[in-house]
Amino acid sequence: MLRHLFKLIWKRKGRNLMLTLEILLAFVIVFAITAFAVRNAELYRLPTGFDASDTWSVFIQDPSDANDKFTPELYDRYKRGLESLPGVRQVAFGSASPYSNHTMINDFVAPAGGKRIRTEQLEVSDDYMALLGVKVLEGRGFDRSDDGSAATPVVINRRMATTLFGTAPAVGKVFDTSEPENKGRDMMKVVGVIDTFRKKGELDSPDNFMFVRYNPLVNIGNVRFMVVKLAPGTERSFEETLQRQLKLIRNDLSYDVTPLSSQRKEVMSEKVTPMIVLAVVAAFMLVMVGFGLFGVLWQNTTRRIPEIGLRRALGASAANIYRQIIAEQFLLSSMAMAAGLLLLVQLPVTGVMGDSLNWGVFAVAALLSMAVIYLLSLLCSVYPGWRASRLSPTEALHYE
Repeated sequence: MLRHLFKLIWKRKGRNLMLTLEILLAFVIVFAITAFAVRNAELYRLPTGFDASDTWSVFIQDPSDANDKFTPELYDRYKRGLESLPGVRQVAFGSASPYSNHTMINDFVAPAGGKRIRTEQLEVSDDYMALLGVKVLEGRGFDRSDDGSAATPVVINRRMATTLFGTAPAVGKVFDTSEPENKGRDMMKVVGVIDTFRKKGELDSPDNFMFVRYNPLVNIGNVRFMVVKLAPGTERSFEETLQRQLKLIRNDLSYDVTPLSSQRKEVMSEKVTPMIVLAVVAAFMLVMVGFGLFGVLWQNTTRRIPEIGLRRALGASAANIYRQIIAEQFLLSSMAMAAGLLLLVQLPVTGVMGDSLNWGVFAVAALLSMAVIYLLSLLCSVYPGWRASRLSPTEALHYE
């Protein structure tokens, strides 16, 4: 049966070529959308590495951008002033807060092999990680024992530890983040290792990450973010109280106060909106492809009326004709998708898209895309197949 179907398809290869290319294009489009959705679903299930519940972000805006204003005394006043408010549990400082768009990327050369490593880093006070519930798996977090350290204390995620030191323990290791010509000027000492910290939340791709210790009570710097842990159930109206207290500390500065839950919604909306737009475009294109397949199958069936009539005259049942039309369409779809998979499999093989298209995502996206194309082929071939099966042998044999 299969051999016979191949012969029929090959004899009409000119007509079937455009149909096969149309199915191939539809498969590639569906695969791209599906892979994007599957990867985001995979990311959503991964831990973010922090707990943002009942936590607000305060960004200190300085119109004059005078960094010298941010003295240890000012940071101390902010911490004492906010923690004195009823409902405020803890205050910590950082160069960014979770879900914020402020990002610091640093490139450096690995101590072994000279491999260039890109990592996101965050300058934080000693209590920043504890406030956000970041769990240290190996070693410890920052504390006063790090004061006066010759190398800057850092806490890195497991991914970065593996990149830097392989399977060897990372805690206690010292590495240099400076360029080879400036070697020895920017030494970092690993005091702890965490599992992960995805600053942009659930849909952020895991990558190298490093917390760098910043002591706001000693150093003069430009750390503009505060994360404030509040009592559970604190209403948004508490922002007025917080703003009033901040203005009492420094009236010449402005403050952007936002619950991390609100920032999370904004980030999720930014990530999900393109997915919805792509899904709508893909659905529209599938409808167009469906109409095209239906029209081609209708035309092919009409041209094959004499062939169908002869088969009916030789004893083929209506069910046999019906199954033949649908089986031919499924075979054409399989050939088109096989060609598509041969092209698409190069992406995970070469690793050109990194973790965004790993083998797990590729397999799930391929299976779901194949199911969509098979369903589309079935829907488009049902009526032409039924119409062909209803032809009377005598009527078909007299068709011109």
